[in-house]
Amino acid sequence: MGSFSVDDILGPDGRIARRLPRYEHRQQQLDMASAVAAAIENKRHLMVEAGTGVGKSFAYLVPAILAVAEERADDDEDRPRRIVVSTHTISLQEQLIQKDLPLLNSVIPLEFTAVLAKGRGNYLSKRRLGAALSRAKTLFAKDEEESQLDHIKGWAKDSGDGSLSDLDFRPLGSVWDEVHSDSGNCLGRNCPTYDSCFYYRARRRVQNAQIIVVNHALFFSDLALRRSGVNLLPKYDAVIFDEAHTIEAVAGDHLGLSVTSTQIDYTLNKLFNERTNKGLLIHHGLTEAMQQVVHCQYRAQQFFTEIDAWLAENPQSSGRVRQAELVPNVLTPALAKLAAQVKNAGEDMNDDSQRQDLTSMSDRIYLLADGIESWRTQTIEDAVYWVESSQQRGPYRRVKLSAAPVDVGPVLRSELFQSVDSVILTSATLAVGGTASFDFFKSRVGLTRCETLALGSPFDYAEQAKLILVSEMPDPSDRRNYDRAVVDMIRRYVGRTQGRAFVLFTSYEMMRSAASALTRWFTQQQIELFSQSDGMPRNVMLEKFKQADKAVLFGTDSFWQGVDVPGDALQNVIITKLPFSVPDQPLLQARLERIKEQGGQPFSEYQLPEAVIKLRQGFGRLIRTQDDTGIVVILDPRVKTKHYGKVFLKSLPDCPVVTESYRDGSFA
Repeated sequence: MGSFSVDDILGPDGRIARRLPRYEHRQQQLDMASAVAAAIENKRHLMVEAGTGVGKSFAYLVPAILAVAEERADDDEDRPRRIVVSTHTISLQEQLIQKDLPLLNSVIPLEFTAVLAKGRGNYLSKRRLGAALSRAKTLFAKDEEESQLDHIKGWAKDSGDGSLSDLDFRPLGSVWDEVHSDSGNCLGRNCPTYDSCFYYRARRRVQNAQIIVVNHALFFSDLALRRSGVNLLPKYDAVIFDEAHTIEAVAGDHLGLSVTSTQIDYTLNKLFNERTNKGLLIHHGLTEAMQQVVHCQYRAQQFFTEIDAWLAENPQSSGRVRQAELVPNVLTPALAKLAAQVKNAGEDMNDDSQRQDLTSMSDRIYLLADGIESWRTQTIEDAVYWVESSQQRGPYRRVKLSAAPVDVGPVLRSELFQSVDSVILTSATLAVGGTASFDFFKSRVGLTRCETLALGSPFDYAEQAKLILVSEMPDPSDRRNYDRAVVDMIRRYVGRTQGRAFVLFTSYEMMRSAASALTRWFTQQQIELFSQSDGMPRNVMLEKFKQADKAVLFGTDSFWQGVDVPGDALQNVIITKLPFSVPDQPLLQARLERIKEQGGQPFSEYQLPEAVIKLRQGFGRLIRTQDDTGIVVILDPRVKTKHYGKVFLKSLPDCPVVTESYRDGSFA
């Protein structure tokens, strides 16, 4: 690593300690940083579980910075050595870019560049903005859309980076879709705004950067595109996944397929909306193509109604489609004809910008047509196919066609782990059981050869936290009595801490009914209730919860992880039920079947370890700093009554465990 070591930066007498007056040296952080440095230098893969409070971000950023600042790429002397850092949540990305990297840049006396890479659709296209402004009257049916377009026009003149996060309001999808940068609708160097283009300016920064921060979604979009010879990210030498416990799910989403009836509706309406008499085709007076749009809308309704009818007739299927060619495809030929008409119309245009607009729309329609037929004929090998249908909206219910690999491991093994010199995966929760085994996670992501390191938390859980188990609760299989008992216990334990509580649920239905049953009591207690079922954006809800004097937050899946509430605002986390995934989800069903076919035990090899990792994430919401204290309450009796309960308890931090009785509140 040349002239500096991780110890010089992170050690008790290191440069950070000299800069920050209250800096606390953590041995776990130093151990992790040394392991990451060795993995990068020796071109090896590494898996690190590091408990809350270790300071993971510094532990991987410091060795990454030292590696890129002091060395060139092995394969090309002209390009910088690059390391990609991928996170799951926006909040962690912002922490890395806005706090951690600027601080490290100020204390490490080496030159390095770091950028946040965003997907292309986050950037404004000045050419497309001009085109949208010129045809706003035929494009938009609502005054609000035109008003937002004018606002974007003013913002674009002063914006530093031209990205969505720099805009002071959230534009309607119909508006942003007309003005964002789009690979299919880009003139590249032929564009009159190329030199000042926000996207290309950002792309040049990414090409020259040594540390590139991305989210998992962008990373796996890039990985999927690389299979067809296209790439979003420049070549990199190593990748570090923080919040790595989520990568199987994100990789599955991006290596699969998804088409919705809403996408079809939306795209057709952009071309021509018969009801409002607006759309791109109106602007160009393309009457024949307009008639074909109406025909496509009729065919779409026919196609998706047939699929919805199949779903209604086969409730036992859970939406899983086991055979190809479920219904005749009346839609793809109609869309293909429309795409050809739009493309031909574009080729007749003299104006480059107008030609590109129509060519881009044609490509988008072809892509949707192809996606529908790929799903119907089940062209992705070793994948599970399913269909979902939501509440009635418009002429037919919203239908979503999906496909995902049963196992992402083989793809990740060949296209990530065997293609990249060093892959580092870290999270507070990767291991299962008292022996901290990484086997489950390694098998799910297809990683056979790697070094592992399990580091505890520097927090004193024995002093800071208490785990409360509740005996004599009804079994969760007795839904009615269990749900009623959960409401009673939420009242008891939220009352004990006067709010300041997260209540984590495994289903929206249970969360909604508990919120309904407890609203009056919360009002009487002057405890403010924030429930995810109310539809408030997650980040807004979290900020309001932090600022409230006495509040309780009801959350499902997304609140079990990646949420940080340090201090007095959160002193109590109530787990209503052990977080086992529902086995009627088609993807999970297929994965469990695969394990069984291979002679394995689906429950012990998949469902249990997956639930243990999620419970550990939920527990981890409580203690975020060395000053935090509080209780975690598990209401599910199976943690004591079932043999597998021990696996959950052994996987949690070592803290006092108290059993209290559901019946009378006394100690059992």
